[in-house]
Parts: sequence; structure tokens; C-alpha cells
Amino acid sequence: MNAVLKETQVMEAGAQDWVDVCALEDIVPYTGVCALVQARQVAVFRLGNSDEVFAIDNRDPNSGANVLSRGIVGSLGDQVVVASPIYKHHFSLATGTCLENPDASVRSYPARVVRGRVLVATG
Repeated sequence: MNAVLKETQVMEAGAQDWVDVCALEDIVPYTGVCALVQARQVAVFRLGNSDEVFAIDNRDPNSGANVLSRGIVGSLGDQVVVASPIYKHHFSLATGTCLENPDASVRSYPARVVRGRVLVATG
């Protein structure tokens, strides 16, 4: 399943609200899925067969299309990135920074796996 676009539910309250996005097994290793998190499209990526996950805005600011979840995951130097499928700009999965044009960066979100579920922080 490469696209999981659905309304999500808030799992916990606190300093940050964590939204349950999907089961970790729903994300094929080294790919992303899209989830609707409080009316925002968020791209959620899984690195390898681990429970390491990242979340950034799904909207590519260079093209205006919601496509980052469909990009190619890889690394440039020591940074884990996704390459946008349209103009191939690279976005850091840790920070959302666009390496080719920092002015076109996207928001990154804390993400984690709890009991096999992927959670994204909204606060």
C-alpha cells in the first residue's frame, strides 16, 4: 500500500498531540505514504525494515503538487532525503529543508512507532 490518505485520530494528549496514522507494516520499507493529519497532507516515510519513521509536509513547494510521499528515499552525504518525483529536489526527512533551495523547505513533524502503530505529532 503506497498511499494511505485518510482522516486520522488523535491518540494522546499532552504537550504534543500524537495522531495515529497507520500500522508500521502498511509502509513498505524505504517508501512513504500520505496521511491526512488534522486537515494537512503529511508524507510519512519508513527507513528499511526498522521502526525509524519520518514525517514532512506532502506538498512539494516547487511544483505545488502533493507528491512528496511518492518520492524516492535515499541519502545525500549524511542526510536522509526524499527526492520529489516532479523536479527531483531533495528534502531532508529530519528537517524538511530543501537542499537545492532552502527557501522552498517544508515542515517536518516528530514521528514515532508505538506498539506497531505510526504516530505523528501535530503540536
